[in-house]
Formats: sequence, C-alpha cells, structure tokens
Amino acid sequence: MLERANSETPLARQLSVGAVVDWIIHRGPVSRAAIAKTTGLSKQTVSEVVRALEIAGWVRPTGQTRGGLGRTATTYEICPDAAFVLGVDLGGTKVHGAIANLACEVVAEDSEPTDVSGGRAVVEQIATLFSCLAKRAGIERQRVRLAAIGSPGVLDQASGAIRLAPNIPDFDSLDVIGALRHALSTEVIIENDVNIAAIGEQWLGKARGKSTFAFLALGTGFGMGVLSDGKLLRGAHGAAGEIAYLPIGGDPFDPATRAHGALEAAVGAAGIVRRYHEAGGLATTTVREIFDRMGSGDRIAADVIAETARLLALTALTVATLLDPEMIVLGGSIGSRSELVDKVRERLAGCMASPIPVERSALGNRAGIVGALAIAINNVHNSLFGPAGLPKALALPAVPELRGLSLGA
Repeated sequence: MLERANSETPLARQLSVGAVVDWIIHRGPVSRAAIAKTTGLSKQTVSEVVRALEIAGWVRPTGQTRGGLGRTATTYEICPDAAFVLGVDLGGTKVHGAIANLACEVVAEDSEPTDVSGGRAVVEQIATLFSCLAKRAGIERQRVRLAAIGSPGVLDQASGAIRLAPNIPDFDSLDVIGALRHALSTEVIIENDVNIAAIGEQWLGKARGKSTFAFLALGTGFGMGVLSDGKLLRGAHGAAGEIAYLPIGGDPFDPATRAHGALEAAVGAAGIVRRYHEAGGLATTTVREIFDRMGSGDRIAADVIAETARLLALTALTVATLLDPEMIVLGGSIGSRSELVDKVRERLAGCMASPIPVERSALGNRAGIVGALAIAINNVHNSLFGPAGLPKALALPAVPELRGLSLGA
C-alpha cells in the first residue's frame, strides 16, 4: 500500500524517508535489507532513500554484515555531526545548557548561576553560554539547528512573554521567545521547565513506559508536569500544573503568598528554611543543611521535613484524585531526596486506601536538561525527515541512550 502511494505522492515519499531514518537511528548500524524487512518498504525504495541520505550527509556506511551463502551487506548509521541541538534548563537559581548531536551524544555541557537581573540579561546569558559551549565543542553556531529551553512559568504565544515566573524578573514584560531567537540566531522552542523535566523522566527516567503520570518538581519553586495518554497536559491557557497556587499549607488570600502561591510558600526552599527558623532551629540558609541536621538527630529539622512530607502527601492525594495517573514521580533538588520521598509514601498510606505509587526521580535535578535535549532532537528529526504539515510529537518513545551526559541525581 505504501509502495504504490510512494510512487504517486511526495507525502508517501517523505513517510518512507522518515521510516528509514527512524530505523537507522533506533537500530543502527543496520543494513538496507534489514530495514526493508522490518518496515515493509521494497528493497528498491530503501536503497534509493539510503543513497539520497548518504549523498546529503545524513547517514554513513559503517561496515558489513555477513548473511547466508557468504553474502555481505553494508550497514549504515546516522552521521552524528550532521546537525546539533541546544538544550537549556533555566531556573531561578541556575541556567544549565548542553549541546548534543543527532546520535544523542552530548558534546558540551555547563551550568552557572542565573543572572538575578532577569529579562534581557538572562537572554544574553543564555546566548553567551551557547557561544561558549559551541566553542568548547569545536562547532560553528549555525550548525545548531534548534534550541529547546525549559523555563519557569507559562509562555504567552501571542506576545512571547512568560507569565507566572516570579523568580526571573521582567520575563512577563519581554518577548522572550523573540529575543532568544535573535540572540541565538536559531529556531527556539520554549516549554515550561517542569513539563520538560517530565519529558526527560519519561525518556530516560523513572517513568519509562508510562503514558499517564505526574511529575512534581520541588526545589526553589514547585510545579507539576502531567503526561496524559503520552501527551503533555497544558490546559486552556498553558497553565495546567501550576500547583504552587493550590490552597494547601497557607492562605491563598494572603497578599504575601500571592506571587509565588500558598503551597510553594510552604514547601519551597525558602518556606522550609523559614519554618525551621521559626521553630527555633540553628542559623542556616539551605535546605540541604536542614536535611543534614535531621540525619544528625536534630528534632526540629526532623519535624520540619515531616511537615513538608505531610503537605506533599496532601498534594499527591489531590493530584491522584483529579488526574488518576499511573504514578507520581518526585523530582527537583528537594523533591528527589530519598528521605522526603519515604516520608511522603508513609503519609499517603494513612490517607489513601490504595496509595498511588510515588517514585523518586531517576534523574534528579538533571531531568530538565535531558528533557530539553529530547524535545530538541525529536523536533529536528521531524523537521528534517518528517512529513511537512503533520503534527510534531514532543515525546520520544524509542530513542538511543543519551550518551556523554551523567544522569546521576
């Protein structure tokens, strides 16, 4: 069926190209005969497609495989350096960037504190980081086909501004996507940072194989990304998952909590530190120190973390009731702490007859950069080899391991 259409329509031809490239990426090195056998395309079509891809510099021969009766066949793989992508995980305290090639190999990676000035200063910071990474990798910037950036807040498609990102000043009054496209001189995709982290967790993390799950990221701020039947749940205005504003842990009518949300004010890093001080704890400025003191027997620290776990259990109960996900993954610099995850599970057992599975992120605070690269590589693949005009997927259900990137929490 595909073969007959292939000789008649450009769309079918592009579908053939996409099928061949998919198989080479996912199973390469692979022979043309193996591609034809598994895709259902004719050997002639596969040979034509592979020849065209080789001439254009997208695939390359890698060796030979021996078949029956002494026959040999040339095997092919994707040319890793035919194109590159930039992934950026932007947070209120840190900006993390990485460049990867088409074989999912990270060729340069770095992070630095986010410029507190916000706005255009952060845009220029990302551009400078991009230049440094490209120089370190020894590639020209124009070879980077696309940048995928995870940012707090919600992108306003009409104005390009990013709302609900109080930790990055002036993003709500700036055409962020336009400024980034100009500064990076490449196409840019902006997605909510927790949504991107959820994609990362599905790609290489704890949610592999799960089509419906919730990813809760707790660190400086608090947010949620939800995949429902394999698709990101965004809502009518792109603000689905802004759970920092749930009326849990504080008064949502209190002007002091309105900017960041009542729940974030209670369980975010600043809220945990504040609660520890108010309870009479020793001077400290980080949540990490509070966890360390809990491990050393500090009763106040233990009580503060226990209260944080209680509030997270209430949040998980709310999410489970409304969305019925297969699992909840806790991530972020605070949320992925094993001590906290264990306490959340204990609390859920006391308020749910059948507690929803709660798992600790396999990627920790690296889920964002993994997800950004996943989105970038997938969109470049679609733009280069996918049928024009068809919807582009965000998730990558089957891709090679992301090499060159340490995935430890």
